[in-house]
Amino acid sequence: MLKALLTDVDGTITDSSRRINTCAVDCIRSLVDDGIEVVLASGNTPCFMDALCKMVGTNGTFIAENGGVYRIGFTGPLRITGDQAICRAALEMVQDYYREKGIELNLYSPTYRFADLAFARTVPVEEVRKILSGRPVQVIDTGYAIHLQSEGVSKGTALVALAGDMGLFPQDFFAIGDGENDIQMLEKAGRGVTIANAPPKTKAAASDVMEDGYGTGFVQAVKKYRSYLRAR
Repeated sequence: MLKALLTDVDGTITDSSRRINTCAVDCIRSLVDDGIEVVLASGNTPCFMDALCKMVGTNGTFIAENGGVYRIGFTGPLRITGDQAICRAALEMVQDYYREKGIELNLYSPTYRFADLAFARTVPVEEVRKILSGRPVQVIDTGYAIHLQSEGVSKGTALVALAGDMGLFPQDFFAIGDGENDIQMLEKAGRGVTIANAPPKTKAAASDVMEDGYGTGFVQAVKKYRSYLRAR
């Protein structure tokens, strides 16, 4: 039996334009009202995730910065598992490379990040990976931004740590996600499901693939596996 839902945000409970699917919100609120913990997971900043939890209606537990930060409840402390110093050094290399070409990277909320660093997808991700080849840093393309994250950190590693702090096991979680940065999370969870808009690698890692995509696929997944979820 599964005891909690862990879901990605962008592309999973939104549409292709990042607008929240209101049926997905209703679905999440129904689970919360039934006593089932819902955890939001994203590459976004902790302050963004805090506000999103309040607006969507969860109990405040989230994974942010692609696993580099997590928090349990609204009053819990931020747990930082990533090493931003490594990411900052890598970012400086990338910035220097592109400044020589007359290109300035558009950084995403650097002052509000604690573990990773992110910038707009205005440069080729494979070129960024080539620049940082041999450095102890991951280059993660979420489809919405390019993230620099220290090695060994993912939504999956955050799930393991968060579950332990909650008195649960990763296998107690039902996970839903659409991106390649969700793969480790889907593999660690007791049940990992993806949706129609996911890339082939994510579909291969999931135990089930919904016929619908984006927020509609999320709702389809929750309805299909709702009977497996039980309040703690």
